[in-house]
Amino acid sequence: MSKKDVDETRNQSTTQRAYIALRDAIITGEIAPGEKLKVETLKSTLDTGASPVREALSLLTSNQLVERRDQRGFRVALTSRKQFEEILSLRCKLEDLALRASVESRSSEWEEELVLAHHHMEKSVSEPLGIFEERHKAFHLALLSGCVSPILLRFCEQLYDLNIRYRYLAIKSNGYAKRDVAGEHRAILDAAIKGDVELASAQLISHYRNTGAYLSELIELS
Repeated sequence: MSKKDVDETRNQSTTQRAYIALRDAIITGEIAPGEKLKVETLKSTLDTGASPVREALSLLTSNQLVERRDQRGFRVALTSRKQFEEILSLRCKLEDLALRASVESRSSEWEEELVLAHHHMEKSVSEPLGIFEERHKAFHLALLSGCVSPILLRFCEQLYDLNIRYRYLAIKSNGYAKRDVAGEHRAILDAAIKGDVELASAQLISHYRNTGAYLSELIELS
């Protein structure tokens, strides 16, 4: 491998690390909606160069987590009830398609991976939030992994990341702690493993709409 190839690989790796760190900070609310993202500040925070930071911000812009403001730089994308409702609607429609295709073409390998992903997620409830989030996402993507459309799966994953910010807002709701999220996950898993497409779809959509219901309590989204 030439020095140029090594440098490009190293830069891609640095950009990926910067992208993941910024994405996680944005979707968990550590960096608030509307907050300015200054390259010089992020260089210090992420302990990296300006180029990886700019490339990471460009990737986040394409994923709609960051907004580019002409000559005024970058800021974290704003949240709104209207946007959340659009994300929720799209998730219900696209994941319904992906889940149905995944369940209908299920295999023993898919079932084993799904059960394992659910097991890891349940075990991580008492772990640091970042670990749970990683395994929660893995479970939801495992549900859809039997779908043979890479483009559809990519859209579903992007919508997942956009939605997480709103789920963190929902957690602030007074009634959220009363919700049996673990039970909702088990109901989705059971229906999928049994091959009950209609029930699995209904349980998944209900799971997402339950989160949306709690969001109605949050004044800042009105």
